[in-house]
Amino acid sequence: MIACSGPRGMVKIEPNGNEAAPEDSLEYELIVMDPGFETWYMLQNTPARYRSQEYYEGWNQQYVSAWNYLATQPGRRSFFQTIMGYEPGEDYGFELNHKLFYYFQYVEQVLRIPILDHRPVGVVF
Repeated sequence: MIACSGPRGMVKIEPNGNEAAPEDSLEYELIVMDPGFETWYMLQNTPARYRSQEYYEGWNQQYVSAWNYLATQPGRRSFFQTIMGYEPGEDYGFELNHKLFYYFQYVEQVLRIPILDHRPVGVVF
């Protein structure tokens, strides 16, 4: 489960409660408690902008590492309150990785709260 909270709300990644598939695989759901994000995400979410799941996983690992570092720094904790438990080897699926990546873009570009020193090339919102 991932949970991160800030002045605008909370983000969680958790099993979605559906019965396990015959292969005993889990399905995850990303819950963002910021209505501004959901509206922004719907406007930005176009298939023409899609990248591969591996692309999103790679960036999400970097963002989660940076987020977790910032969560441990005095003075930065007001927004980065909770450590994220995103596991690099876990298959969260395309949809969750895509939405989590877009959440990080929302935080950096709309809320103007920097997470990484560098940004994905060619990602314009």
